[in-house]
Amino acid sequence: MDLVSERQIAGEGTAEADWRAWLRGQPLPAVQADQLVQPTQRAVVVAPHPDDEVLMVGGLLAQLARLARRTVVVAVTDGEASHAGSRRWTPAALARRRADETGAALRALGLQARVLRLGLADGGVAAQAGRLARRLQALLTPDDVVFTTWVFDGHPDHEACARATRTAAAVRGARLYEVPVWGWHWAPVGAARMPWDRGRLLALPAEALARKRAAVRAFATQWQRDPDCPHTPVLRPSTLARVERPFEVLFA
Repeated sequence: MDLVSERQIAGEGTAEADWRAWLRGQPLPAVQADQLVQPTQRAVVVAPHPDDEVLMVGGLLAQLARLARRTVVVAVTDGEASHAGSRRWTPAALARRRADETGAALRALGLQARVLRLGLADGGVAAQAGRLARRLQALLTPDDVVFTTWVFDGHPDHEACARATRTAAAVRGARLYEVPVWGWHWAPVGAARMPWDRGRLLALPAEALARKRAAVRAFATQWQRDPDCPHTPVLRPSTLARVERPFEVLFA
């Protein structure tokens, strides 16, 4: 039986240095931004929470901005549940701040993207997966190239987004790429669970990497500690270390 609980997101996770050493030895086919999204196509990034769009494909988005590709970011939730118990951040205040952080992050990437906010409950995407799939079907076209989280990423919202996006992309005939975010955390190096046969490696030029780094820093609520929330910061040092990769890995 496949349980999300088997993919634990706890502690610092698998060391980034170990992942990089392993990935350097893998013959993952290389792709380029201008190949992934052609001039006539539109990039659609389905992000479970504000910051996932950058953690997934921030470097790609920076390159697409330079290429003047049309881009839509679908904010599935407002990320309002990340600071449960906080005296500083009520869910409503946090939702507003995280929307502002998204805007700052996209500007850091140099990206003028449409942001479509769906307002699904943070932590409850699985219960609304049918609604999400229908919204995405109404949005997508056969010419779209869609990016979302990996279907076995470990976070319930990430996995529900992947399932709904898979359904919508298949119905609309859009090209889909899934991108691990928390999978790098819980999975051991070289995990057979990851579909390496579908892996693609996108190298990030120095400017794109610098923009991605700045974009992640825009999400201050996620990398700063809240004294009321022992589980903060949400973005651990190990997560921020993965942001420094000079590449992004996509599953086609």
